[in-house]
Amino acid sequence: MTGTVYRLTAKDFAVLEAMLMRRRALADPIAPMLERKLAASSVIATAAVEPDLATLDSRVIFRVGGGSSETRTLVRAEASAPVGSGLPVGTWRGLCLLGMSAGQSTLAERPDGGAEPILLEDVAYQPEAARRAAQDRAAGQRGHGLKLVYSAPADDWPLGGRGKIRQTEGDDPGPSAA
Repeated sequence: MTGTVYRLTAKDFAVLEAMLMRRRALADPIAPMLERKLAASSVIATAAVEPDLATLDSRVIFRVGGGSSETRTLVRAEASAPVGSGLPVGTWRGLCLLGMSAGQSTLAERPDGGAEPILLEDVAYQPEAARRAAQDRAAGQRGHGLKLVYSAPADDWPLGGRGKIRQTEGDDPGPSAA
């Protein structure tokens, strides 16, 4: 994670800060990486997030070194995604990808001291962009969103019968429990 400026949402930044506090207390080897990530990150408003920015719960397509492309969802913890589909941000690869934009690459430091190039090829799904698109679609609908599918004439009664009034004047049906 050298020489790269990362952009994080306030939520993603807060998740990493909380993770750093826990990892420092446990003397986890990823704590220094978390510190560098937070120091190299700028916080942006959720409304300003571009669709090609990797945020939490984004589905990303990336390549490590000269390897083949992998598709994973950036998650907080491994248990929050189906086996093999999630990439926790508590791992060096997940931490490195969070806050990168599609097409951006960096040299990702491993906890053992080595480093590998990592390239974010594409962001296939991003929750913030999907939410904005859904809100735009809802705002574009006219009226209240309801659609009349059938309208019967006022003098047309079901099964050809006329409606009957249950109660006539002066006819008290008594208590409802009777």
